[in-house]
Amino acid sequence: MSFFTDEMITSTIRLFVIVLLSGLIGIEREAKNHPAGLRTHIVVGVGSCMLMLVSIFGFEDYLKEHNDLRGFDPSRIPSYVISGIGFLGAGTILVQGGITVKGLTTAASIWVVAGLGIVVGIGMYYEAVLATIIIVATLFFLNRFEKLYKKKIDMKDNLLLTLTIDKGEGNIGKINDALTSTNMEISQYNIEEDQTEKGSFLKYTLSLSTKHPVHPSEIMEKMQEMPFVKSTEVNKRS
Repeated sequence: MSFFTDEMITSTIRLFVIVLLSGLIGIEREAKNHPAGLRTHIVVGVGSCMLMLVSIFGFEDYLKEHNDLRGFDPSRIPSYVISGIGFLGAGTILVQGGITVKGLTTAASIWVVAGLGIVVGIGMYYEAVLATIIIVATLFFLNRFEKLYKKKIDMKDNLLLTLTIDKGEGNIGKINDALTSTNMEISQYNIEEDQTEKGSFLKYTLSLSTKHPVHPSEIMEKMQEMPFVKSTEVNKRS
């Protein structure tokens, strides 16, 4: 009896294929300093591929011993892999100020790599390679196109303004009027209650855009002129 069975050779080939494919996606994320890079993508891909192999080959001996067994469904494990991988992707998503979300693309790439692992595990090499080419091209080339596109059609400065203000009727309206009077557009906003040792305040976060460059200190000075504004923070958005 040969040590290297057909099942072992098949499993080895499929595991090496997913290392290559998931590694290509992971390298692109690693090069852009995202939280989930090369190692994370390879581990996710290999793990999902391994579980798919278990689903295909892991129960063969058991089924041979129980010929009367019915209802075996090899798709159950991969369905749990796809739904369960969501918690890992959620860990890469960051929310800034309640209105700015980062990490969605990385979360999506982790989810796709898990899918690639399942596809390779079942032996659909052509589909896996084609999907990898599409994903890498999307992440690498469309990212450059998107930056070029935004640079050409949107010459606005994008700012994230975070204010801590007293609760009071008309305070938010006064802030909005002060900002729009200087030709700033409020594209998004978020209001939260902020409990501190000094009392209860409102945390008002705004996404601002302006066609002309504005130094953050100008906005801070304008906001600090209002007596009900307790703190001001301005950040440039990429």
